[in-house]
Amino acid sequence: MSYTSADPGPPALRLASTGTLTYGLSVGEVLGVSTLNGARLIAGRAGLERIVQRLNVMEVPDILSWVKPNELLLTTGYPLRNTPQSLGNLVADLDERGLAALAIKLGRYLDSLPAEMIAQADRRGFPLILLPNDVGFDDILNQVLTDILNRQAAVLARTEEVHRALVQIVLCGGGLQEVVDEVSTLLDVAVVVLDGEQRVLASAGPEEHVQAIRAFDAGRHAACGRGGCGIVGAHGTGDHLVVPVMAGGFDHGRIVAFSPEGTLRGTDLGILERAATVAALVVTKQQAVSAVESKYRADYLRDILAGRAGDDDRVVAHCQGFGWNLDRPVMVVVAELDGRPRGGPDPAAGAEAGGKGRGKTSDPDGGTRGVRGAEERSAQERLAAAWTTAVRRHDRGAAVASFAHEVVAIVGADGGDPAEPTAGPVQAMVKEASSIFAEHQQVRRTFSTGISRTVTSPSALPEAYEQAVKAVRVGRQLNGTGALAHFDQLGVYRLLSLVSDPGELHAFVRETLGDLASDDEPELVDLRRTLQVLLETNLNVAETARRLHFHYNTLRYRIGKLERMLGAFTEDAHLRLNLTLALHVLRMRGI
Repeated sequence: MSYTSADPGPPALRLASTGTLTYGLSVGEVLGVSTLNGARLIAGRAGLERIVQRLNVMEVPDILSWVKPNELLLTTGYPLRNTPQSLGNLVADLDERGLAALAIKLGRYLDSLPAEMIAQADRRGFPLILLPNDVGFDDILNQVLTDILNRQAAVLARTEEVHRALVQIVLCGGGLQEVVDEVSTLLDVAVVVLDGEQRVLASAGPEEHVQAIRAFDAGRHAACGRGGCGIVGAHGTGDHLVVPVMAGGFDHGRIVAFSPEGTLRGTDLGILERAATVAALVVTKQQAVSAVESKYRADYLRDILAGRAGDDDRVVAHCQGFGWNLDRPVMVVVAELDGRPRGGPDPAAGAEAGGKGRGKTSDPDGGTRGVRGAEERSAQERLAAAWTTAVRRHDRGAAVASFAHEVVAIVGADGGDPAEPTAGPVQAMVKEASSIFAEHQQVRRTFSTGISRTVTSPSALPEAYEQAVKAVRVGRQLNGTGALAHFDQLGVYRLLSLVSDPGELHAFVRETLGDLASDDEPELVDLRRTLQVLLETNLNVAETARRLHFHYNTLRYRIGKLERMLGAFTEDAHLRLNLTLALHVLRMRGI
């Protein structure tokens, strides 16, 4: 069989198994150069797309110690003239070392190649080339190496030209969309930029191709490395190229190209890599601008909640520049991560947008604390992003900002049901924020939410903020993590939460309930339950017996036992009040 320059040659660049781009000529293209006009391919046609990056001449029998991947090995067979039996294993050894092909001259030292060697080359797709006797190795070396260098120079020149064009787009004020549009036009394929959570930041190309990229799990190929990788598309007929968008040691996502016709080439990866570099520049610039804007918004919202932003008209006018509508009835909503010690709310001091410095510690275990601080900052950023997304979807005029330990939103209270203060739009926001926040979490985290009363002027927002913060803290004490509480639902717990010393509350419970304050004995816990139901029914013995499924006489016996332990609470209203408060304190968690 033969291969001539008239045959269609494969692409000149390929993606190596390591994910790096290999520049060079395919074996098929090498066979098409003028010095190899009389060469014949005698085995291994399946390997014609192997890439030749360098050439070598076999002069010694132990050539395996000197060969390198992507080499075209030339030989006259002289080193093997006395050991023809080793030719059968030579193809396997060269193929395992990643060689591109073996070109050999016959007649002077070897008359023919063993059938086993040819069969093995066909099985492995390892090209065996028979060279004409009248061609010199120096002619082959010169021409092929020159073609390889010219190809590399042309590819690098085009890549640099594309890089300059993309950078110029950014310098002229363009963003990710303009970069993606340019790359899509250059490659004539669909291109999408995804963030670290697989959300589309910008896209270009036919809509059906963009949707195919969205369905493609680019995150699954995150291990391709900085050089990117070529992946046969999950849809069978298409090809994908995936390159990570890296900047400052951080992974900002992926840039993905898709061609259903399979027209992507190795050269396209070089362009996509440059596009990823420029995209990283755009992303980091946007993040820097966003961080400054977010901090400015958070600072101003902090001033509003601290009561030092000015009169109502000034606050309303200033907030309109942010797209916030405070000229209406609003509520303050505070969301706070669970499972973290709280030093107390302070909008005047604690609203660092990124929570800088919280990982610092003087503990001997400072390294571990630093890691925990970084994890907390990451969780706080995710919480802020989740709440910002959820609030914007439900209330375009809402104000939302991230403080050091919480996310604060001022949302419209129009149309809310006063009888259901935790229902309606706020409930929908909490549900959606929880869903977004739960995505892409390695460690499950929850947050609690507090809601203030409705206020009708910016001057009332500081008080509303304190109500929402109290609702978060007391709601978590009552209901545990993930609580949602409205200030008006706190009742007597608002007063109990004002006691700053938990020891005082514990002492009050012990003095009031005595042995019933303990959870150690099931009998005492059961008696405490009986007391609680009696107080809830206002000492209605029949109703209490019905709720507890007791006989009337059994309940009368229990009441007598409780009075011997606690006093005559059925006759003393003050004692009943103390017992009720003590039972409320026991319901509070985290004291």
